Amino acid sequence: MNLSASRRHVLQLAGVGLVAAGSGLPRLGQAQPAAAPATGPVLLNFNECPYGPSPAAQQAARDSIAGSGRYQFALAGQVRDAFVAQAGIPAGHVRLYPGSSEPLNRAATLWTGPQAALVVADPTFETLGDMAAARGAQVQKMPLRNDGAHDLRAMAAAAHSQPTGLIYVCNPNNPTGSISPPAELAWLLANKPSATRVLLDEAYLQYSDQPSLIAQVAQRDDLIVLRTFSKLYGMAGLRLGVAAAHPDRLRELASLGENPLPVPALAAALASLQDPQLIAQRRLQNAKVRQATIAWLGKRGFSCVPSEANCFVVNVQRDGNAFAKAMADNGVVIGRSWPIWPQRVRVTVGTEEEMAAFRQAFAKVAGVPA
Repeated sequence: MNLSASRRHVLQLAGVGLVAAGSGLPRLGQAQPAAAPATGPVLLNFNECPYGPSPAAQQAARDSIAGSGRYQFALAGQVRDAFVAQAGIPAGHVRLYPGSSEPLNRAATLWTGPQAALVVADPTFETLGDMAAARGAQVQKMPLRNDGAHDLRAMAAAAHSQPTGLIYVCNPNNPTGSISPPAELAWLLANKPSATRVLLDEAYLQYSDQPSLIAQVAQRDDLIVLRTFSKLYGMAGLRLGVAAAHPDRLRELASLGENPLPVPALAAALASLQDPQLIAQRRLQNAKVRQATIAWLGKRGFSCVPSEANCFVVNVQRDGNAFAKAMADNGVVIGRSWPIWPQRVRVTVGTEEEMAAFRQAFAKVAGVPA
């Protein structure tokens, strides 16, 4: 398998289900459960949440198994209603999917092609670009700014240069974790071609203090916002995601077919949405570990792009793929490099114990003090 393939593209091609395991993050003030003994390499490569589903979500998923012989459409409605209540948008502007990869792929199928280009950042999450290119669309890649953020003005200009079906903005971006603030996104929406839709992927937004643009789907028919339960909620292997958009756009997405949703994922998602402390707890935990790791790297002369997600990109000052292989040989699997940044690699933020193992392996491979 091509190791440069992105995670969702790998899953799409191979049909592999990855189970996110581990203990749930405890409530503030409670003792941390003892970590399970390590049984393999430290996995810091797929931007998974190392804590897995919350304890309440795990219990809800287990309890749902007995009733999962039926489709549980009412449960799907409960999840939708809980989501829209928090997002502040009408129920008719939301549709659930088994992960956010599916609506992402559908968007490429519907809104890109030989006469409808795609504009993306470089580097960014690549599945949409791969799908659009396979459909004969021209994929225009706009390099990130020097601060690591999307160059939204360059992306708007590229969209004006030829008929463009979609502009894709991953916010925070994958692989960098960099953010585009609301004012810049508002500028993009106001200055893009009127016929071009913006696909805003907010898979990592809950790790940031950045406000969401999701409420704008109630006023616009050219904005599609994606969310997922795979990241902060720790449900990568359970598969549940959300597409929020004008009802006309949702009908277009649904025109490619529908399937009932997995009952354990619905039960876990509902329990997650009903936990008022979970987002703040995990955001704080992730930020603490991420910032400490980036500070450690900085003190040893290795720069990182500013991140507000559960991943970051570090300049290893040598061939990134070779560095990643050496890290794997030392028991820590990290992400890859990108063609535009061959000396930078992506690292997922793990637990404190996992990042201690990362530092030990990094110091050995890079030849710096631990």
